[in-house]
Amino acid sequence: MKKSSGVKIVIIGIILAVLVVGYFYYVVNKGNDTQEEIVESTRVQAVLIKDLDKNYPPSPKEVIKYFNEVSQCFYNESYTEEELYSLAEKIQGIYDDELIANKTQEQYLEDLKSDIADMKSLDRSLSSYQLSASTDVEEFVENGDSCARLYCTYNIRQGTQMFSSRVVFILRKDENKHWKILGWDLDE
Repeated sequence: MKKSSGVKIVIIGIILAVLVVGYFYYVVNKGNDTQEEIVESTRVQAVLIKDLDKNYPPSPKEVIKYFNEVSQCFYNESYTEEELYSLAEKIQGIYDDELIANKTQEQYLEDLKSDIADMKSLDRSLSSYQLSASTDVEEFVENGDSCARLYCTYNIRQGTQMFSSRVVFILRKDENKHWKILGWDLDE
């Protein structure tokens, strides 16, 4: 009789230990889920967080990658009016001063909004992009300025259809040795 009551105590002890460990595991994991929700941000917020003053893209290819990240936000994501203005400001941070000087800020924003509206009305989005390999970036000197040329192929989705467009980008180093986008055009 004493032996069976000892076995019962051991079994009850094991069950209690499993319950305590299970409850501890539940509490620990529940706390982690809350932290992950707090850290999660939208793609737009992730792009806006980048501090170009402290962490400017180091190469022409990285500048165009950032350009494409912002562009995908413009055409694929949801954002507030304030975020749109912040995205426009961010992308102008990688533009050459000569490119920025072509339009007033108001005209730039108006054209940008119109372009975004056109893409959305046609049910178009930037599905993906493919940059030139780093070895395919052509660096050259023009009028005493260091310049670079590289290509990017965009895959654009319109409804259920896909089509591609190839764009050539020209970049120029500024006085801070940062590569800035001087312009781009369709590569025919």
